[in-house]
Amino acid sequence: MTQTDQNTFRPLADRMRPIALDEIVGQSHILGEDKPLRKALEAHSIHSMVFWGPPGTGKTTLARIIAQHVNAQFLSISAVLCGVKDIRAAIDQAKFARSQNDKATVLFVDEVHRFNKSQQDAFLPYVEDGTVTFIGATTENPSFELNNALLSRARVYVLKALQTNDIRTLLDRAIGDQQRGLGSLRLEVDASVLDMLAQAADGDGRRSLNLLEIAADLAQQQENRLVLTEEVVKDVITGGVRRFDKGGEAFYDQISALHKAVRGSSPDAALYWLARMIDGGCDLDYLARRIVRMASEDIGNADPRALQLAISAWDTYDRLGSPEGELALAQAVTYLACAAKSNAVYTAFNKALSDAKNHGSLEVPLHLRNAPTKLMKELDYGKNYRYAHDEPEAYAAGEHYFPDELGERTYYEPVPRGLELKIAEKLAHLRDLDKKQAK
Repeated sequence: MTQTDQNTFRPLADRMRPIALDEIVGQSHILGEDKPLRKALEAHSIHSMVFWGPPGTGKTTLARIIAQHVNAQFLSISAVLCGVKDIRAAIDQAKFARSQNDKATVLFVDEVHRFNKSQQDAFLPYVEDGTVTFIGATTENPSFELNNALLSRARVYVLKALQTNDIRTLLDRAIGDQQRGLGSLRLEVDASVLDMLAQAADGDGRRSLNLLEIAADLAQQQENRLVLTEEVVKDVITGGVRRFDKGGEAFYDQISALHKAVRGSSPDAALYWLARMIDGGCDLDYLARRIVRMASEDIGNADPRALQLAISAWDTYDRLGSPEGELALAQAVTYLACAAKSNAVYTAFNKALSDAKNHGSLEVPLHLRNAPTKLMKELDYGKNYRYAHDEPEAYAAGEHYFPDELGERTYYEPVPRGLELKIAEKLAHLRDLDKKQAK
């Protein structure tokens, strides 16, 4: 089979995979001049590492090039398809290579976060004794997904989504490459059309080349020229969604950004992150629940209407569904972002929970107990309780409501914003009445 025949059966993204360090686009923060990984490779000295980043950023490619750069055997396994048996087989291959010709081995584990604790532990002795140099790749946060023992033996490098200009470099290279790319097609395509493809790839180099390959197959013959038109590219990229990964790292990063934009009183940014999550296919019931949470946690009594509006938005979405109901969520998010902010209730509740957990089952004071029976009354249940509505200003000044052992506590401290300004004034007045009663 000729090289041309082989290329016919290999996807463009695979054919255009960089084969040397200088062919890698992006990742200058780890591969640029004087960066730690670049310096290690130039010194032909490598260490175990974990590549953490979104799909299509070159994790597998970089691992291959590292092995090639230091003249090491490259073994690759996928945590999705393999188990401990496959790990042992790879270790046996590494041992054989070292015993036969003293050749080092780079063991690359794709989707390493899919391995459970015992599977991850299986690598440790061989990483420790140098049988393999371990390189793991993951799209998930290693802090949550990898064992501490494995993390302590490997350096984590964060790979970033490719910038649009990086994607353009990949596309231009693929169109012009005669050996591995589409150069033999003499494809004609405007820069604006390539920009459209690069934007649609959403930072994923592999996706950009896949889209280009599909579009090239649909390119039109015009007077002996093969032209890739804007219409064809639009058809190819229609329906693509942004990187999201429900339940994964991108998911939690985006809901965090939405929450913090609301807390930071930025309605525009809040709307952007809401739109990103909707565009990515997030469960809108989940979003509605989180919006209600924001209303309680970050606005609270500074503007109680926020909670009502958040619940109404959820109810509206349930009644209308998508896409009509999404507007109600957007309305709630913008209101919450613009509303006066207070976490006083959130903070107070956590303090109260802490006391409840740390002080055990303290008895309810007798004067606060319910006394529905004669025996209970004889035991002084409810004795000397002061009915607040019968007191001046409907307030029993000086009354105590905490367990005796706990004493008085202050959890709730209203902020000087929104309705809590008035609440703070009232509480200060009531405390003054308590002080007068105590004299």
